[in-house]
Amino acid sequence: MRSPQLYDLLLRGGTIVTPDGARPADVAVLDGRIAALLPSAAAAEVPAAKSTLDASGRYVLPGLVDSHVHFRTPGLTHKEEWRTGSMAAVAGGVTTVIDMPNTVPPLITPEELATRRRLIEGRSLVDYRCHAGVDPSRVEAMRDWDRAEADSFKVFLSSHHTTPTVVRDIRTLRRIFTIASDTGVTLLFHAEDDAVFGLLDRRQAPPARYSEYERHRPRTGGIVATAQLINLAAEFGVRTHVVHVSTREETDLLAAAASTGIPITFEVTGHHLTFVDADIRRLGPQIRLRPAIRDEADRNRLWEAVRTGEAATVGSDHSPHTAAEKARPVPDVPPGLPGVQELFGTVWKGLRSRWPQEATETLMAIVAERLALAPARLFGLADRKGSIEVGKDADLVIVDPEAPWTMTPGRIHTKNNWSAYQGGELLGAVEATVRRGEVVYRQHGSAEAFGERNGRWLPARDSGAEGTTPGDRAGRPRLRTAAAPWVG
Repeated sequence: MRSPQLYDLLLRGGTIVTPDGARPADVAVLDGRIAALLPSAAAAEVPAAKSTLDASGRYVLPGLVDSHVHFRTPGLTHKEEWRTGSMAAVAGGVTTVIDMPNTVPPLITPEELATRRRLIEGRSLVDYRCHAGVDPSRVEAMRDWDRAEADSFKVFLSSHHTTPTVVRDIRTLRRIFTIASDTGVTLLFHAEDDAVFGLLDRRQAPPARYSEYERHRPRTGGIVATAQLINLAAEFGVRTHVVHVSTREETDLLAAAASTGIPITFEVTGHHLTFVDADIRRLGPQIRLRPAIRDEADRNRLWEAVRTGEAATVGSDHSPHTAAEKARPVPDVPPGLPGVQELFGTVWKGLRSRWPQEATETLMAIVAERLALAPARLFGLADRKGSIEVGKDADLVIVDPEAPWTMTPGRIHTKNNWSAYQGGELLGAVEATVRRGEVVYRQHGSAEAFGERNGRWLPARDSGAEGTTPGDRAGRPRLRTAAAPWVG
């Protein structure tokens, strides 16, 4: 017998995607949380609710968790800001983001987090937290953070336009791993070896054409750095997450390491799943990235890692630059592109086109795991975020999996007002996004509406990366090959 409870919101008639599988059900929301998952009922039996969203013929996903965005506050808000970045996020079904530390100043102290939170308050449509940064000149400052404030630290192993803090020597890197082992935090890495690129730069002139860029920042840098991180993760038993993996060699190494119990995971981005080197002739500066865009064989391997779960997460690496910055001379163009709004449409189109024989429910389960539950687990949010379960935050996305859509100028919400995906057809229309029971995005034909900018900062609570097994200091295999030394 149904409860006479008056719910705040009811999502009716959809197919919900839960950790236990997809099934028809209504989602009842009360006080910002999922209060009940109810069998779909005839209209006369629908429980009472203050408002209703019709999800008939649609899928209801958990709100997506993008653990890799650069919303540029503070210091770089000419490129992006939380007002526009969070608009792009909810339009793409993302309800939670984890922001990166490479701002001006970089996020390396608790005081800087307090400043950032004050700047964001009242401007965000999404809930959020931040990865802290590491200053190589004072790595002991990692110990100043409370685990609720910073449970994850981003380390850059090579430099580019927005990376003021780069770790270039093995002694400093080992010290970072020692502190992480002592404090129990997770380390994230931009894993390209700066010394490898320095060696190459001494032998060749700066690139004169975009097609030459990959040769200047080749896969070698990523492979060398990744091999060293596997060794360190095994030695110290520290949870290690490698972001924006771009090559088949790195994928193979990381998957093999994880299979032995080394506590290392990795992320793939929407743009490395979408673009290949042939696209550089068409898109030029828009897809100059770090790591660089690779070839078709690399993209195929990354997709297989997403399908099988070898890749733990898929993120956007939403890194906007202005059109003027992207119009600089070839050697000076900053790497990065916007992508949080396009992430779901990119991933869903790729899954559907590559595995057309798979049931929609099967592929939707992959989306829910890689783009919601896994990042929530890795970064201490799974008690509230990442899945459709009673008691969790009512973060929900209504999608039409069969609806194609095109990114047009009028649909671009990021501040820089351009998209590398512009004009290309994506798949899977986001019709409504609900964050903690509030509708923060609705699409009606060509019209869009946004909700209240009352997104909250999220302290980490269930830190421990559920689903991963910390390594031991002894007994783990290490890579001891002349082909993969540390070149720092």
